[in-house]
Amino acid sequence: MTQGMYHHLRQAWKKPDTKMLRERMIEWRSQNAVEKVEKPLRLDRARSLGYKAKKGIIVLRVRVQRGGRKRKREGVKGRKTRKTTIRKTLKMNYKWVAEIRAARKYPSLEVLNSYNLGKDGQHYFYEVIMVDPSKPEIKNDRTLNWITKDKNKKRAERGLTSSAKKSRGLRSKSPKMKVRPSLRARNRQGK
Repeated sequence: MTQGMYHHLRQAWKKPDTKMLRERMIEWRSQNAVEKVEKPLRLDRARSLGYKAKKGIIVLRVRVQRGGRKRKREGVKGRKTRKTTIRKTLKMNYKWVAEIRAARKYPSLEVLNSYNLGKDGQHYFYEVIMVDPSKPEIKNDRTLNWITKDKNKKRAERGLTSSAKKSRGLRSKSPKMKVRPSLRARNRQGK
């Protein structure tokens, strides 16, 4: 049975060429944290998530720093001990963080979806698909015109994208994940 181009692209990204990807990441590290790109690097993944090569849709590459979030303890003078810095685990997944940063950089655009490009020792790299809801090409598109409605404004910040819903625990039906009615309920223990 013959397979199409997107099948072969998908297979190639399951085991990418590490040398080429490493060279690209070195180049990406020297660029801005949120960079507009001409075409998506993983075309098969972008198309499956709603990307179309038309006006009103752009792709951004976002770099997010890996590791926990350190907070300095206030009012501590003198030498630093292990108790002077508070190690904080981020409760959002990093893909959601990347979507929020892309949405803040381009406030007139909406986040459609995002996917992983890779990671090195310091950073995660994602590509975020953004849509301009004011463009007539988007308003007339039957598969994308839902994003022009007012209830879909600021999707990434409100946690309505796919990765945000996954991080909020809305996909899992497990009774052990006490995320409902909200992360702030149950004495603010969250997940």
